[in-house]
Amino acid sequence: MALFGKKKDAKKESATEVVKAVSTAPKALSTDHNLDAIIVGPRITEKSVQLGEQNVYTFTVKRDATKYEVRDAVKALYKVTPVKVNIVNKAPAKRMVGSRNRAKHVKGMKKAYVYLKKGDTINLV
Repeated sequence: MALFGKKKDAKKESATEVVKAVSTAPKALSTDHNLDAIIVGPRITEKSVQLGEQNVYTFTVKRDATKYEVRDAVKALYKVTPVKVNIVNKAPAKRMVGSRNRAKHVKGMKKAYVYLKKGDTINLV
């Protein structure tokens, strides 16, 4: 029975060493990925120009981008801090187009509305 007690102690020590090694490992930062690839480009439409007057800027972003990644990308690229970020998904669909009503595949996209403070601006053009 004494042999079993020694093995348990050895297992506990090795388990605590593993926990210490994991806790001291450096954690990955959210800025470890390429922030330039998250924002595809700004959207210049009538609606986005009107919103730009109210410090709301519209960007086309990658399909798998999150609000936090968009926020970090805007901070890095335009040197402004967003107050709020809203994301809108436009799903891919089939539309009827032309005089003969042919079906056309419309590619989906993801838009991000970035809200800034009153004094902050982004020069898109």
